[in-house]
Amino acid sequence: MKKYLIVFLISMVPLIELRGAIPYAVGFGLPLVPSLIVALVGNMVPVPFIFLFARKILEWGKDKKYIGKFFTWCLEKGEKGGRKLEAKAGAGLYIALLLFVGIPLPGTGAWTGTLAASILDMDFKKSMLYVFLGLLLAAGIMLLASLGVFGAINLVK
Repeated sequence: MKKYLIVFLISMVPLIELRGAIPYAVGFGLPLVPSLIVALVGNMVPVPFIFLFARKILEWGKDKKYIGKFFTWCLEKGEKGGRKLEAKAGAGLYIALLLFVGIPLPGTGAWTGTLAASILDMDFKKSMLYVFLGLLLAAGIMLLASLGVFGAINLVK
């Protein structure tokens, strides 16, 4: 149970998310289906709050002494991600959101994608759906990558 809690918590951490939680679960030999469910739920827990409140909090804190630089960086990252999504996607903005969240590259994921959706004032329900679908894609990619890496390590032993 403790390792599942760790999977859940890792998947909630910005920039790490389920991209770190799934390799952890695979590396520790946890059963795959429960681990994927726990990682997906953990990654989705902050998403509605990010969409509804993050921009407001970041705007409030961007000129504060100790947190201003970090909050400004987060806003710029979200705006940059949002602009990229908008420029590349056009009418396929939600598909672009799915791919932005789903392809596990540094700086992409549910946190950044949701912040970008919030900054672009996208529809809440559709954004939540496409972020979740993106997480399913990311989970599949990370599972395959993790099984390959850890499978290769087991062959060496």
